[in-house]
Amino acid sequence: MHHELAADLGQLPALLEETRQQAVAFLAGLDERPVVPRAQPPGPAPLAEEGGGLRAALAEFVDRWQPRFSASAGPRYFGFVTGGATPAALAGDWLTAAADQNSNSALDPAGQELERETIGRLRGLFGLSAAHSGTFVSGATMSNTVGLAIAREWLGERLGVDVAEDGVGALGRVRVLSGSAHSSVAKALSVLGLGRAALTTVSALPGREAVDVAALERALAEADGPCVVVANAGTVNTVDFDDLRAIAELRDRYGFWLHVDAAFGAFAALVPEHAELVAGLDLADSVCVDLHKWLNVPYDSAVQFTRRPDLQARVFQNAAAYLGPLGEDPDLVHLTPENSHRLRALAAWFTLRAYGRAGHREIVERCVTGARALGEAVEGIEGLRLLAPVRLNVVCFTLTTDPTAERLAALAAELAGEAFVTPTRYAGVPALRAAFSSWRTTESDVRRTATALAQAVQTV
Repeated sequence: MHHELAADLGQLPALLEETRQQAVAFLAGLDERPVVPRAQPPGPAPLAEEGGGLRAALAEFVDRWQPRFSASAGPRYFGFVTGGATPAALAGDWLTAAADQNSNSALDPAGQELERETIGRLRGLFGLSAAHSGTFVSGATMSNTVGLAIAREWLGERLGVDVAEDGVGALGRVRVLSGSAHSSVAKALSVLGLGRAALTTVSALPGREAVDVAALERALAEADGPCVVVANAGTVNTVDFDDLRAIAELRDRYGFWLHVDAAFGAFAALVPEHAELVAGLDLADSVCVDLHKWLNVPYDSAVQFTRRPDLQARVFQNAAAYLGPLGEDPDLVHLTPENSHRLRALAAWFTLRAYGRAGHREIVERCVTGARALGEAVEGIEGLRLLAPVRLNVVCFTLTTDPTAERLAALAAELAGEAFVTPTRYAGVPALRAAFSSWRTTESDVRRTATALAQAVQTV
């Protein structure tokens, strides 16, 4: 054994304690550190012949890189849709690395069985029936990709071809219909060989991002052959929801595959006041839910659900002597693009076990309350205006006059020390959006953000 490896192994408890202390210090400073530091990353350093061991690596990290890390785990990181990591999720993630399980195979079954238990708990959390099976993947993009891959195989089944064996060319032209599809849907269609041009945007309801169901029916009636519908349960800009039950009723008449992108909107099911928004989610053929958003587990973690695990296994099956057979309950290696599958489920298992449905419901409720409060504050700040009602947890706003992308970028940059928001475009207007997802966010963070916004808008 290399002498530095041997030395670190001998001192491992002390070295892990030093690492723990650095992690605790970092988390303790989240509230006051710049949310996105202005300092540029350091230039690349070459690999040394002798490393110096863990203590030397930790010292260099703390000096060169940690000061430049954002406070994305903190309470005012409103960019994208980003949760933090609850204390239990953080503990679960540490133990995931320590145990370093291969969670894909029945030959070493504990990891994948823990994942299946966790999937069952998540299924209940989102109001899905036992008809849906699920697997962990890296994020919403991969979840949408897996769901649409299963849809692709279903299209082949309807047309009497085997896409997994014969290739996507056997399908001919494919139509994918959606009202306000997330950008990851087009990316997935490109990866799957269906092509971005397969995506047809259907008209939304007036002043909404939710699809016009009547317009969707007209598009379905004009479609030549089976197609896929991607419905939204929580759009990016305004957290709008398609009428999932009405769309499912159309499926009974037109026979399409219904994929629902519920990356963060699925969490509306936890709160009785908002549960109606996701009524009909269980009727979907496949569902995307991103967990490193509102479940507040570390990056990268999401789940995909489907009613057709048989088609899923047909797409992703992997034949090798060291892998188990498909059978009726395939190993996880046969269900996603990943052969190497980190035990992401453990962090989710920990936070679900620690806080239950009630704890995670409170996070959702507090985030919605915070978003509404910030929306009200924006309406009272001279120079800013809301672009859409605050439906759930996203505040979409712009400048009252001359709302160019450049001026909004300057506003976001000015704000970044106190709060992080990301750019968007809604109804043709450049805008900023603040998404509330973190378990740490409180009323004081909303007030602090509103104050910073009022100051920042005077500078642009």
